[in-house]
Amino acid sequence: MKNILVIGTGGTIASEMASDGLAPELTANQLLQYVPQIRDFCCPSCKQIFSIDSTNMAPARWLQIAACIREHYDEYDGFVITHGTDTMAYTAAALSYLIQRSPKPIILTGAQKPIGSDNTDSKINLEDAFRCACSPLRGVMVVFNGKVILGTRARKTHSKSFRAFSSINYPELAYIQDGHVLTFIQPPCQDRPVFYDKLGERVALLKMIPGTDSALLEWLLDHNDALIIESFGVGGMPSYRGSEFYDLMADAIRRGKTIVMTTQVENEGSNLSIYSVGNRLKTELGVLEAYDMTTEAVVAKLMWILGRTKDPKQIRCLFYSPVADDLLYPVSET
Repeated sequence: MKNILVIGTGGTIASEMASDGLAPELTANQLLQYVPQIRDFCCPSCKQIFSIDSTNMAPARWLQIAACIREHYDEYDGFVITHGTDTMAYTAAALSYLIQRSPKPIILTGAQKPIGSDNTDSKINLEDAFRCACSPLRGVMVVFNGKVILGTRARKTHSKSFRAFSSINYPELAYIQDGHVLTFIQPPCQDRPVFYDKLGERVALLKMIPGTDSALLEWLLDHNDALIIESFGVGGMPSYRGSEFYDLMADAIRRGKTIVMTTQVENEGSNLSIYSVGNRLKTELGVLEAYDMTTEAVVAKLMWILGRTKDPKQIRCLFYSPVADDLLYPVSET
């Protein structure tokens, strides 16, 4: 039987009711007591590295999870990370950049209901995660509600129901049905993974609304090394009389800031070339474009890149170099 390391981080799956609401209390060892059947097909070991509501997740904790996997990588055949759902997609994306081309499965899972609840999705999600950790699947994945989603493509799209996660602009890797992992796509891997241990955290996100004050854009550019702008439709920035967005972006790029344009629309991605409000940003300013990437992946990828370089040419090259199938749009930007 395969040896699987369970890394506990908290989240709803490990929560119990306190006087002020749910809070993570259970360890990974305690979670496994609810699913004794997994010992019929694998040998689990547990390591609790922290116990938090995933709202409190931060880049430093991503590095901590990656370091734990790196330390124990040769000892185990696969890894299961129990995690809160609210920031799971960000963590899955971050681990996809910190641990690249892993030949072993690295599975994130959690639940919408605590494992001690009568009506909980925790037990089936845990069992499914272990089955995937024992399978030939490889790389970083989210396993939830019977679906296996690539780490760079996961997004939480339902806040309450058990079908919490969707795969954005990319097919699911596999399904789990009646205890069997039905695999459709195998992510690329190599004999040994490549680990990274630095992130540049000065990355911000601005979601545009009609009438956004350009002073907000200016402040975010002044206080960060990179800014992701979630614009409307296929992408663009306001160009009405008196707006200063273009000039502020041009000045920031001259100062070495990185700007990435993406879309608020969940599916099908951006294309700045279509409308004049976007084309000018691309052809004159040279802003980066996310295309079919998720915002979660863009955030994590920029942090990974800024942990390696501050050179604009290298940033552009790394951003448009696909990692874990995060970018499929046919680009020739590099």
